[in-house]
Amino acid sequence: MIKRILLSIVMLVLIAYLAVAITAFNRKPADQTCRDMELVIKDTAYAGFITKEELKGILQQKGIYPIGKKMERISTKSLERELSKHPLIDEAECYKTPSGKVCVEVTQRIPILRVMSANGQNYYLDNKGTIMPPEAKCVAHRVIVTGNVEKSFTMKDLYKFGVFLHNNKFWDAQIEQIHVLPDQNIELVPRVGDHLVYLGKLENFEDKLARLKEFYKKGLNRVGWNKYSRINLEFSNQIICTKRE
Repeated sequence: MIKRILLSIVMLVLIAYLAVAITAFNRKPADQTCRDMELVIKDTAYAGFITKEELKGILQQKGIYPIGKKMERISTKSLERELSKHPLIDEAECYKTPSGKVCVEVTQRIPILRVMSANGQNYYLDNKGTIMPPEAKCVAHRVIVTGNVEKSFTMKDLYKFGVFLHNNKFWDAQIEQIHVLPDQNIELVPRVGDHLVYLGKLENFEDKLARLKEFYKKGLNRVGWNKYSRINLEFSNQIICTKRE
């Protein structure tokens, strides 16, 4: 009986201690001032066009730069809203810490294709299928799209192809240029080998590229990468090669 009473007392004391500790941890001084702001920019390997200095400048210009302001008067929602207006930012998340610091985490939009159309249009297409301005200054290699490229074709058909290339290390490294012909048939310019790849329509492009990869392994590796000037993948289950003269 005595042991049960003692155990109950110990449990009550422990619960009271935890309650006081949690309350003390969460209590913020009424006059606590923001002493620091931690900025994290994601996806810099694919898109290094946003800098910490630029983000600080945006917040300073809007008068909501947190350092030096009272923590209770800092609105993380306002910080997120202003940063998300940037055309090259996909998402912004902000939160406060008990130590008086504001943390900002920014996710950049990732370009997957660089379009330089014959009609004079020049832009990036991002991984969500939306247009980005050419001044994005992507630091990573992106496949260039040339020829008769309309934005509607880019955002629908080429977007799917671009996502495939971006997610496939082999083809993302191998394909240097996509050229769109007037009939919306596709030619590919590879980085390795002095030849053109005629893909035809983009339908079934995964099957076509799978056949080409197999041909690279079993064919060109034996006869040489410069033997053919053109490799035609337009028709199912066959590859038509044009020898170099």
